Amino acid sequence: MVDYHASNNQSSSGHMEQENDWDRDLLLDPAWEKQQRKTFTAWCNSHLRKSGTQIENIEEDFRDGLKLMLLLEVIAGERLPKPERGKMRVHKINNVNKALDFIASKGVKLVSIGAEEIVDGNAKMTLGMIWTIILRFAIQDISVEETSAKEGLLLWCQRKTAPYKNVNVQNFHMSWKDGLAFNALIHRHRPDLIDYDSLRKDDPVTNLNNAFEVAEKHLDIPKMLDAEDIVGTLRPDEKAIMTYVSCFYHAFSGAQKAETAANRICKVLAVNQENEQMMEDYEKLASELLEWIRRTIPWLENRTQEKTVNDMQAKQEDFRDYRCVHKPPKVQEKCQLEISFNTLQTKLRLSNRPAFMPSEGRMVSDINGAWHTLEGAEKGYEEWILSEIRRLERLEHLAEKFHQKAAIHESWTDGKEAMLTQKDYETSTLSEVKALLRKHEAFESDLAAHQDRVEQIAAIAQELNELDYYDSASVNARCQKICDQWDTLGAFTHGRKESLERTEKQLESIDELYLEYAKRAAPFNNWMEGAMEDLQDMFIVHNIEEIQGLITAHEQFKSTLAEANKEREAIQAIQAEVQKIAQSNGIKLSGSNPYTTITPQSIDSKWEKAMDMVPLRDTALQGELNKQNSNDTLRAKFATQANTVGAYIQAKMEEIGRISIEMNGTLEDQLTSLKEYQKTIMSYMPEINTLEGYHQHIQEALIFDNQYTSYSMEHLRVGWEQLLTTIARTINEVENQILTRDAKGISQEQLYEYRASFNHFDKDHSGALMAEEFKACLISLGYDVENDKQGDSEFARIMSIVDPNGSGAVTFQAFIDFMSRETTDTDTADQVIASFKILAADKTFITAEELRRELPPDQAEYCIARMAPYVGADAVPGALDYMSFSTALYGESDL
Repeated sequence: MVDYHASNNQSSSGHMEQENDWDRDLLLDPAWEKQQRKTFTAWCNSHLRKSGTQIENIEEDFRDGLKLMLLLEVIAGERLPKPERGKMRVHKINNVNKALDFIASKGVKLVSIGAEEIVDGNAKMTLGMIWTIILRFAIQDISVEETSAKEGLLLWCQRKTAPYKNVNVQNFHMSWKDGLAFNALIHRHRPDLIDYDSLRKDDPVTNLNNAFEVAEKHLDIPKMLDAEDIVGTLRPDEKAIMTYVSCFYHAFSGAQKAETAANRICKVLAVNQENEQMMEDYEKLASELLEWIRRTIPWLENRTQEKTVNDMQAKQEDFRDYRCVHKPPKVQEKCQLEISFNTLQTKLRLSNRPAFMPSEGRMVSDINGAWHTLEGAEKGYEEWILSEIRRLERLEHLAEKFHQKAAIHESWTDGKEAMLTQKDYETSTLSEVKALLRKHEAFESDLAAHQDRVEQIAAIAQELNELDYYDSASVNARCQKICDQWDTLGAFTHGRKESLERTEKQLESIDELYLEYAKRAAPFNNWMEGAMEDLQDMFIVHNIEEIQGLITAHEQFKSTLAEANKEREAIQAIQAEVQKIAQSNGIKLSGSNPYTTITPQSIDSKWEKAMDMVPLRDTALQGELNKQNSNDTLRAKFATQANTVGAYIQAKMEEIGRISIEMNGTLEDQLTSLKEYQKTIMSYMPEINTLEGYHQHIQEALIFDNQYTSYSMEHLRVGWEQLLTTIARTINEVENQILTRDAKGISQEQLYEYRASFNHFDKDHSGALMAEEFKACLISLGYDVENDKQGDSEFARIMSIVDPNGSGAVTFQAFIDFMSRETTDTDTADQVIASFKILAADKTFITAEELRRELPPDQAEYCIARMAPYVGADAVPGALDYMSFSTALYGESDL
């Protein structure tokens, strides 16, 4: 018995559901039985006419089972058991049972209807049986875009009629009542048969008859419906409409095959076009990034020295601008470039395309190499700038010190040559000569005292030369002049002394008191000049210890002032004694000490000046101490922030490593979590900017060391960039796994199984399996790769797929790609060739006209531009070789 209710409520594996059971349908609208009888009779006759047999009354003509068995043989293309020709009831029942058994063998559940009802001419049961046959042999195998049966047929109708106005196919009853849908189906496939624009929605009978007549006359589809019955019925019968529409589907099946083939080709071409665009984008971005690196490295390697600290600080500002403004976008470009490359390779693997090989010099490894060179140049440039600033600062300080000492010395030597070369002793008295001799001795003492300053001047000039001071020429000239003059003064001094000594024997009467004054005044005066020079000396320090050392030295100097003041008072006492003796003895003094030009007034004046300089020196040293304290505070602030940032980066790097191994949930959940995690990391950027601000303050303060932290700004910048790159790569890996899953149809449970197996054998959490670990993983998944000849051969085959470079390690992405290829199917070159062959009407070549007719314009032109001319013996003008084109899409030949 056939359960025609159950036969219409079947699973999604190719069967379809019926909305209402049969008897209730007929009770709702008795006119439906009339529609079904006419439609089913016409449908049966459209098949039986091939055998020269027709039926007129559907329940009467099927009662003996003979025409029923013949109908099944025609539509199924198979032979049924030989029918019984007797006219007895038992013979008829046996024949109908043979037919019902055949229906049951085709997957139709037989329960509610028996041969007796058919033999007795039960109209409802007979119509139900015929509907079951129509469902099984005319509708069930219809499949459009992974839907089947009723849904597939409805989707086919909707797609074909979508461009037509006043047509909106939503079902198999009311949507067809005005007849426009039938006409639209015919016009879509044979526009030459229907003048669609002339049809009117308010004239359904004309529309229906037009479609039925054209279908019968030109498409060999018999008239299965009456226009008047459809229009006059509240709701046309769904089964009758479906039966009639299925005939259109089968009539146009050739066009449907061509459309399916065109869709497959369009899908393949779309993948290729998208991949080619990604390749072009990669090449362009890689070229631009490499060009930027090429332009930037010479700038970073330029070591042209500047003359002043300000000039070098301007270079430092340019470098800081490069660091904060120009480089960060390039870091993002480099990261995006690597992600794009990985995504492209994944898409190529998933679509069975050959791997992408960038132009020479544009591989990711080439970019990483150039980037490494850039960072090396960058580090060297920053170190050079800081060392140059130190050098120039030192040079400016030394140059100032040189000119200061040189000016003092030149001031002292002014007039000395004239004094040493005069012949005054020739006309002097003995006492005057003795005075001249004593004066000369005092001068020699003064000259010896100035020897240190000359040596200091020469030493400073030498250091300026060694440090490559830009104005070394003028310094050397001035130094040479001082040295030459010093040698001249020495020679003149020696000559004058000899002259005085020659006359000394004749000259006595010398004023010892003046001489003593001169001898003590000269060193003291020189000490004061040295003290004032030291009090005015510029200083450069780089930490608190150095300034505290200068403060300590200054305090020690101040502790000697009391003793120095006693010496000053003693010298002034000598002068006072001279005055006292002169007054006591009525001696008329000339008004000046004949042995020295150093007057008591000049000593007091210099002393007061030196005493005024002491508090100024105190203030300067205290200011520098405050500056160094401030610098130390800057060091501490930077160190605190750097230690925090460094610990954060280290922790996040460890977290990412753990997350990449221990991912839970669906891939979408993992991707969402990773992107949220990325947002969390990016929200830490203000802390990095704060640290950059502290670093800028430290550089502006010319602080070159920091004992409070082991982190440098360069180290933290690299760590931060690595952190951002790592999380971006991890996200990209999950996205590629999603691409793999979706393209290959891998279930979430399979991905969990693959990840769990991979992680189990990845003992060191390196993200890769060595050969033996990978073999154990395969064995756990059921692969026969045991240690025998057959197992070793199979394992070698698998390793050649997952590790083509022979590195000995298998990444998780390579593992997933392999498992997806092993368990799923993808488009192949043979499938594309078969699709083109359909469009070409089984020819071994295709023409541009055929491509433009069957494919969208942009994809048709894409094929025409890339297909080679066909050179076979059956070629026609303009013939194109679609076979070589199809194999080239999959890397099996060159376009």
